Amino acid sequence: MRGQFLKNLFSLGIVVVCLGGLLTTLSWYLSDNNKNHTAPVRQEVPQQADDLSSGCREIIDKVNRSYAQTLEKKEDKSKIFSKNQTAPGRQEVPQQAAELCSGCREIIDKVNRLYAQTWEKKEGKSKKFRSELRSKCQGFEKAIITQANTVVGSKIVYDGERKSSVQVTPEMFNTFPKERPFPNKTYKTCAVVGNGGILSDSGCGKMIDSAQFVIRCNMPPLNNGYQDHVGVKTDLVTANPSILVAKYGALMEKRCPFIESLRSYGNSLLLLPTFSYRRNTPVSLRAFYSIEDFGSPTRAISFNPQYLQKLDVFWRSKGLRAVRLSSGLMVASLALELCSNVHLFGFWPFSNHPHGLRTLKNHYYDDIPPKKKFHAMPVEFELLLKLHTEGVLRLHLDDCVPGEVNLMGSTGGDGRP
Repeated sequence: MRGQFLKNLFSLGIVVVCLGGLLTTLSWYLSDNNKNHTAPVRQEVPQQADDLSSGCREIIDKVNRSYAQTLEKKEDKSKIFSKNQTAPGRQEVPQQAAELCSGCREIIDKVNRLYAQTWEKKEGKSKKFRSELRSKCQGFEKAIITQANTVVGSKIVYDGERKSSVQVTPEMFNTFPKERPFPNKTYKTCAVVGNGGILSDSGCGKMIDSAQFVIRCNMPPLNNGYQDHVGVKTDLVTANPSILVAKYGALMEKRCPFIESLRSYGNSLLLLPTFSYRRNTPVSLRAFYSIEDFGSPTRAISFNPQYLQKLDVFWRSKGLRAVRLSSGLMVASLALELCSNVHLFGFWPFSNHPHGLRTLKNHYYDDIPPKKKFHAMPVEFELLLKLHTEGVLRLHLDDCVPGEVNLMGSTGGDGRP
């Protein structure tokens, strides 16, 4: 009887212990469930989980990395928002990437692919293109207004205002050169120098000056240290009337600053678009008279609007659509008729350098933006890049290296050929 009682008591003890363990487990479960409901946390994958399905480990690792990056971005967002109230949530990026111009990545990648190839002149394609340009535009004979191709009493139609014209008076006729200002020969090598910011710190001055004929655009500064990168030799320089108005008061009063600025170009030709628009004519003629009155060695000449009209048609046939060609493309086209070998410097219209992507000013001497409504600079550049890859002309986008071959082909010059 006593044995039976002890046996029943032992069984009851086991039941109590089991029931206590069950209650404890239930308590832990409820406690964990409550925590997970109020503050969910990401479950760690057990270290010993070797039974993951194929590929799951890689996917989980990728998700974890992405999740961690998302958390970091959210933390950064709050910091950026406090710094930049005008653009909430916009993330800061490295300065170099933030300043990358729109669409530049694609064009720079394309340029680097094409420019990495060794350039060589293709005589056949060069002669064919120059022959086509000469036959359609006749720049050698008609690019410049002369007394031989424009007589007294004739009407000059403005190329920018086709419905407007001006009659040539004896006074106006006397401002024209008697004959074309270029010699009856083809120059061996011409350098056409644009004003792009890519020329800054390029070291290309001596290489540019080694050309037989040097053309510059829009009366750029050549001194104050710029000469090391752009050179000083000038045979022809253009001047937009807008520059004469903005910098020299349209030559209505003091003209000495204008004449002083011409000194850096020496005995050069000053090419003016006198008959592109009616408003250009008076200020361009005042430039001629100022040069004459002060006895400057510079000689003023005018683009023939008939030539510019033909040039516009020619480039439109190549795919260019713009209100007006840039001065750079105009003189580059003229050089292709005058010169056997044409080298272009400073013809990079983008705000990032193609090598290194550093930020560039619009011009090597200032950062005044271009007139986008008038010129299609990126499209012009692509057309010139096409001619470069075809071996018709040579675009220079690298910095120049001292001690290599110069543009005339002799050693001991500066820069790359």
